Amino acid sequence: MSRILRKIGFIKERFPEDWKGLDIITTLYRLSFFFVRGSFQRLFFSKSKGLVLVGKGASIRYARHLSVGKDFIIEDNAELNCMAHNKIIIGDRVTIGRNAIVRPVNIYGSEIGVGLKIGNNSSIGPYSYIGCSGYIEIGNNVIMSPRVSIYAENHLFDDKDTLIMKQGVKREFVKIEDNCWIASNSVILSGVTIGEGSVVAAGSVVTKDVPPGSVVAGVPAKIIKSRI
Repeated sequence: MSRILRKIGFIKERFPEDWKGLDIITTLYRLSFFFVRGSFQRLFFSKSKGLVLVGKGASIRYARHLSVGKDFIIEDNAELNCMAHNKIIIGDRVTIGRNAIVRPVNIYGSEIGVGLKIGNNSSIGPYSYIGCSGYIEIGNNVIMSPRVSIYAENHLFDDKDTLIMKQGVKREFVKIEDNCWIASNSVILSGVTIGEGSVVAAGSVVTKDVPPGSVVAGVPAKIIKSRI
């Protein structure tokens, strides 16, 4: 059975040799439900090129502001809010993990955010939070582990006589260049660029730019190694 299935290009590309035929069929059966949901929801997208798979309970709001490439996957219970001035633009073979949240604007209505761009072959890990009220750009081939948080704005709080919630926010940006690995439970704050080929260790809080090819760790994150 495995030999027969591997004559299909999609299966040969997706499933390594150690997958048994029955396990492949079980996976494809589950993905068939993703495919049905995706085939309906993509009708409301601004643009979609190829396969769209949507998990159970996944929420895609304001989908007319969403553009996706080939093989877009949003897993179970994830939330993708697309209300942004620069839209949500997603490249080929991108996955948004289970229970992840992408939110440029409050779900109950507030000032519209700037937006998000994700390159090819990149992913947002399960339970991650991407606050793209400022602009966030994620490059190609970026690995994002579970529970990563990225914030492209900061609350203002200088006036001690005014409630913090009334002082507004300062919107900035976050840029993650190509071929980076952002490990689990990391936090990336606004105004930060993470250079190409860098690694952010688990549990780090990134407050400053990371030079290309660096490994950073700690709170706040500091360079502990160079890959160059």
